[in-house]
Amino acid sequence: MAGMNNVTIENCRFVLRNFSGKEGKYNPPGARNFGIVLTDELATQMADDGWNIKYFKPRDEEERGQPFIKVAVAFENKPPKILMVTSRGKTYLDEDTVHELDHVDIEIADVTLHPYEHSFNGGGVKAYAKTIVVKVVEDYLEMKWDAIIEGMKKEQKAIGSGDPDTDYLDAEFYEPREIGA
Repeated sequence: MAGMNNVTIENCRFVLRNFSGKEGKYNPPGARNFGIVLTDELATQMADDGWNIKYFKPRDEEERGQPFIKVAVAFENKPPKILMVTSRGKTYLDEDTVHELDHVDIEIADVTLHPYEHSFNGGGVKAYAKTIVVKVVEDYLEMKWDAIIEGMKKEQKAIGSGDPDTDYLDAEFYEPREIGA
């Protein structure tokens, strides 16, 4: 186990998302984490290397449940790089904004895990998030209105361009007059 390398899992599926660190039946308050569903092959390989692989309860008593790994998201020492990608571009998430990943629909996700070797409870390797990149499934109406708003911003910029030949509004000025006069 000594000198383990990071593990990158591409096009993975997240389960049990708790990026906000909400207290739950199996989660102490403030513990941010999520699970990644693994293939049997990857789960076996990672378990052989000492990673702490878990299994969902199987539907049928004779089969083994789907393997997954629980990943801690910790900001104390070396914060992970977390990137959310949308049609508007990329947004880096931090300790105050990472909770957004609890509620978005994820189209695709890539993750690099950093191993932490421990000796408690018989020892093993705990997975920490090093890098997370998530492409979000966007809502049609939100995308439509983002485009409309962006078009409005461009029109406003054209009016304030600073060119004296084109930077004016077509308007007439009236002298003020008293009401009833």
